[in-house]
This record gives sequence, C-alpha cells and structure tokens, in this order.
Amino acid sequence: MHKDPFYKSLGYAISGIIHCIQKERNIKIHFLFMFLVVICGFIFHLSVMEWFICILLFALVISLELVNTAIEAVVDLCTHEIHPLAKTAKDTAAGAVLVSAMASVIVGLMIFIPKLFN
Repeated sequence: MHKDPFYKSLGYAISGIIHCIQKERNIKIHFLFMFLVVICGFIFHLSVMEWFICILLFALVISLELVNTAIEAVVDLCTHEIHPLAKTAKDTAAGAVLVSAMASVIVGLMIFIPKLFN
C-alpha cells in the first residue's frame, strides 16, 4: 500500500479544515469565541501558562468539532434513513463537542473573572 507524501497529507488536512469552516455554522461560532478570548487575553495580559491552557482548549474544541463533522458525514454517507444508531452516533459526537466547549467556558471564566476584579 502506497502512502502519499507528507505534504499531500498536510494538504488534505488543511482542505478538511477549510471545508468545515466553510460549511459548518458551529465551527464559525467556536472560532469567533476563540478570537474574542485572544483579544481579551492581550487586554488582560495572560501569563504564559494561561495562554498555554487557552491554546490547548482551543485545540480541543476545534478538533472535536472537526471529528463531529467527519462522523456526521460518514453517517450521512452510510444511510439516508432515520436510524437509531445513526442518531446515537451523531448525537454522541455533538455531545463530545458540547462537553469540551462547556469545560472551556468554565476554565475561561476561572482565568478571566479574577482579572476583572484586579
């Protein structure tokens, strides 16, 4: 089995990210909040450790949104019928995004609320 060169694999990955950004509403919302957190991070002079935490959370939420989109596409490819297992797959993937987004909000509040009172 022949594998594509690294640069082609990188191109496929970038293409997937761009496709998701163009077609999926929720990832646009995640990127909007990421942009706002970055602006607030500069305003409130986050420490290196706080930036590290924010960047990890950005990566977690965006990655899970990409995986959620991939799972939805595969389920849609496999069946056009309403099937309980298709619903479970889609809902569970969306739930993973929700859990990571909620955790990110909580951690973000833990980082930024004390800065508002200083």
